Order: sequence, then C-alpha cells, then structure tokens
Amino acid sequence: MPERRTVALVTLGCARNEVDSEELAGRLAADGWELVEEAADADVAVVNTCGFVEAAKKDSVDALLEANDLKDQGRTQAVVAVGCMAERYGKELAEALPEADGVLGFDDYTDISGRLQTILSGGIHASHTPRDRRKLLPISPAERQDSAGVALPGHAQSGSDEPAAAPEDLPEGVAPASGPRAPLRRRLGSNPVASVKLASGCDRRCSFCAIPSFRGSFISRRPSDVLGETRWLAGQGVKEVMLVSENNTSYGKDLGDIRLLETLLPELAAVDGVERIRVSYLQPAEMRPGLIDVLTGTDKVAPYFDLSFQHSAPGVLRTMRRFGGTDSFLELLETIRGKAPQAGARSNFIVGFPGESESDLAELERFLTEARLDAIGVFGYSDEDGTEAASYEGKVDPDVVAERLARVSRLAEELTAQRAEERIGETVRVLVDRNDDEDGLVGRAAHQAPETDGVTLLSTDLELAPGRMVEAKVVASEGVDLVAEVLSVEGTGCTEEATR
Repeated sequence: MPERRTVALVTLGCARNEVDSEELAGRLAADGWELVEEAADADVAVVNTCGFVEAAKKDSVDALLEANDLKDQGRTQAVVAVGCMAERYGKELAEALPEADGVLGFDDYTDISGRLQTILSGGIHASHTPRDRRKLLPISPAERQDSAGVALPGHAQSGSDEPAAAPEDLPEGVAPASGPRAPLRRRLGSNPVASVKLASGCDRRCSFCAIPSFRGSFISRRPSDVLGETRWLAGQGVKEVMLVSENNTSYGKDLGDIRLLETLLPELAAVDGVERIRVSYLQPAEMRPGLIDVLTGTDKVAPYFDLSFQHSAPGVLRTMRRFGGTDSFLELLETIRGKAPQAGARSNFIVGFPGESESDLAELERFLTEARLDAIGVFGYSDEDGTEAASYEGKVDPDVVAERLARVSRLAEELTAQRAEERIGETVRVLVDRNDDEDGLVGRAAHQAPETDGVTLLSTDLELAPGRMVEAKVVASEGVDLVAEVLSVEGTGCTEEATR
C-alpha cells in the first residue's frame, strides 16, 4: 500500500486564486494525495499567495510564517508557497523567506504532485527567476489559442485540440479534464457558490497595476470548457456560479467574437441545477449595449455590475491610462438601471494617486454621491514594483493619502448604507449561504457577491439548507446588509404562511 501523503491548501486573495487552489487540489487528489482542511494535520501546507498590493503580500508572508510554526508542533513537515506572489518574486521570495521549503511558480502546477514529493523527501526544487509573462504569448490575440507550452492556471494544457487524457480511476469528487483546456478540479468545501474562470491575463496597461506582468496576456477559455466545468459544478451541488478573470468584458476577442459572452451566458443559465450566474470584473470602457441587455434581461443571470472605475476625475484616469469620467460613468449606470432598476453595482477606487489634487478628490466624491453604488472598496495608493506609476513625479504625501483614504472610506460607508436603506420594500431572490448561531439564516440577493457586498439576513421559521433559493421582502437594513422576510421557497411550492 502506498504511503499516506496529506496536503492542506491555504488560499489567500481573490476568487481566481480559489479556482487555482481547486485545480491544484484536483491534480493532487488524482495522484493519491489526501486533502485535509487544517495545515496542522498535513504533511505539506501549500499557501496560495496573493501578490496584488502590499497588504495582501504581507498577509501572504504571515500565512507562510504561521504555517512554518506548525513544523515544530505536529505533523507538518514542509511549507510551500504557490500563487501570484510566488510567481511574481520567485527566487527573490525564496531567498527572503527561508522558512518556505519551496516557492513554486505557475509552470510547476502541471507537476505539483512531483514537486511536493521532492520537497517532502528533503530535496530542493530551484525557484524560478521571475519573467514578464506577457511575452510568453503572441502579441496578436488571435494567435494565442494555438500557443503550446505556456502554463495557464485554470486552463490546464494549451496548444492542443485533443481532449486531455484524464488519469484512470479518478477519486470521487475530482472533475475529469474533459477538454483541451479543462483542468482537473476538486472542490475545497461545500459552499453552494463556486467560481469558474472565463479567461486569464490582461491586455490593459493600467499604470498602477502589475498583474499582467505575472499573470500574462489575455487568453479566453473555450465556451465548451466553461460549460463543461459549470455542469460538473452543478453536479457537485453548486447553485451559483461566478465567472471570473482579470477582465471579463474582453472574453472572446482571441476566439474571433468579442460578443461571445452574450451568447455564452444564456447557455450557462440553462445548466440544470444552476440557480444563478454572476459575472465579475467588468471594464466600464468595454461595456457594450448587447452585454448590458443580456446581464439585465436573462433569467438566472444576476443583474450585477462589478465595474472597475478606479477613479472618476478625467485627469487622474488618463494618468492611470484609463478612460471615462464622472459624467460618462453616471450615464452608464443610468442605462443599466433604466433596464433593471434593482440592478446591483459595485466598484473599487484608488485615492492619493500621483498628481491627484483636491479638486480631483472632490470630483470622485461627486461621482460616489450620485452613483448609488451598493458596495465600494477604497484603497490608498502605494507604489507597486515594476509599474509605470512607481516612476511618476507628483507623489502625494503618505499622510495626505492616509487622510484621503479615511475621508473617502467614511463617505463610502455612509453612501452604501443609504443605498441598502433604499432597497427596503423590494422583493429579492436570495440564495441561502449558511445558518449559524450568531446571525441565523444568511443569504445573498442578486446584488450581493460573496465576501464583498454584504449579506441578507433572513427572517423565517423554516429550516433551510445552504443552496436553497427563496423569495423575500426587504424590511430593514443594517449598514450594507439587508433584513428580509421569506415569502416563499423555490422548488417546494410552499410559502411562509403555509408553514405556520
């Protein structure tokens, strides 16, 4: 009998990292590794790091150090870093953080089992020297689908039209690699929500963002693979699928059809067992009337707009190498709400960007006040390695950045609470996420994405399991959260009144 090998995956950062962790879990399970929830119970703790901003990088380092402490306390024998921070810094991270027994980049994912076995056996796997991954794929998007040998987390292999050969006798719960870019995948947890990658990388060149340099150029997954993975997730009990990538509005441009998302969404919504499709990461400058129509008018597709505004003062946006401004952004939101008055809208913003003046900040505050966003994330600017903005003159004093961050954050908190209050009286369709001792029955309406946008607290005498969909009336708000009374439970034919 082969020796028992256990591994735990600790995931930090965004939903894209969560998908990558489940791909790693699928590969490891297929090769005989036993997946455990707690790092303390594992032979190897794999930390899927985030390399986006300083705070996220610090959290990643802290998680690695915390896992390293387990080596003196119990079963854990090795700690390995993967993910964006590991890819971005490679050898540099390994040298700065000797507590990590291995630092693995994206190129290591296809043989993750072998890499971990080498490290667990006391061997050394040399960390990679970071490189600009944008240079690995052709400049022309149309030529990227045929590029072989480029590691694309969430896509599995590339450069082939033949289905990937799945290992025989896959363990229960592991998705087979059923297409040329369909990865092995194993769910980590039983949440009724799961993310599916539409694409990887980004072709935009925002001056503050380093993500394209370590995630690479934009490349779409093929619709058949997205559909196949969604069907598999539905078979695993998933009720809500969130489509993720660095830029979903570009989906299909390398497949010859920039409107491919408009075609794909109704097909995904028709998958048996799926109750909601949610699209994240939308670029305002790339929004199309047809896409707005599909997002606001397709049954089971959430009228949800995760729009990457970043700022609204035109001058700051140009310096960021972005487009638009307060008036055009407000016009976009007006168009959306004209088609779906209850549509959800959220965004993130950077304050203190180099050259930002008090009048620029006032323009951003004007936009926020008029935009009626459901959720607002605010970040203070800081230089990121390798970005154009890091070399800009006109840096705002850090104390001023901190003051502006606090000021806009207070405004955002006030405005999102007001927006939640506006929803009192609405009838909403809520997916039950959990039932806990502290909050009771907790779910999310169509305008509330997991982790980021608040929740809906459900008032009912019914016992409802996670994954049930209910119709409820909003009766109160608590900050960004809603309180709603259950009117009926979908799929049962029963109403609240009928059960009392």
